[in-house]
Amino acid sequence: MSWYEDNVLPHLIDLACSVKPARKQREKIVPLAEGDVLEIGIGSGLNLPFYDPRKVRKIWGLEPSEGMRRLAAKTLEGMNLDLEFIDLPAEEIPLEANSVDTVLVTYTLCTIPDAATALEAMRRVLKPSGRLLFCEHGAAPDENIRRWQDRLNGGWGKIAGGCNMNRDIPELIDAAGFRIVDDERMYIPGLRILSYNYWGSAVLK
Repeated sequence: MSWYEDNVLPHLIDLACSVKPARKQREKIVPLAEGDVLEIGIGSGLNLPFYDPRKVRKIWGLEPSEGMRRLAAKTLEGMNLDLEFIDLPAEEIPLEANSVDTVLVTYTLCTIPDAATALEAMRRVLKPSGRLLFCEHGAAPDENIRRWQDRLNGGWGKIAGGCNMNRDIPELIDAAGFRIVDDERMYIPGLRILSYNYWGSAVLK
């Protein structure tokens, strides 16, 4: 990992992902987490203030970036949350099968290099009675917006830590063996090529 990726990019991503519209999306989905939770791409810890400590026993925060983990550790200070960091990418979740009650993924599936493999790993560790909670941006429904997403995606990824703006999030989740049971979709305030959001929950098929 380069000096830029470890020392500069985490702060830029933290700034971009902490804007008010994204924060409001987190407020909708994170409090639903319960039991033993695996958060994929915990990043700088922007979800931490929205967990309900009365419902959550333990959080495993998977995050391969050391710079991001440093920021998350600072955010965690003073919070009544039992958090353990996992220094691995989402494609390599080390937890046992059927071991977590909730998998939480917010604004992360856009960046994981092999999102399909990562989702299969999430499915493996989720208990049969568990839930996948997701809140992501991705492919827009409007053809003109989608065309611009496809055109700009490669360049955008190079400056935004590998972020893809044109992934079909529900399709990825469904293909990994999940059934989406709560499905919300809309543009939130912001650049339209980056602001079409999907959020909800899914269970194992």
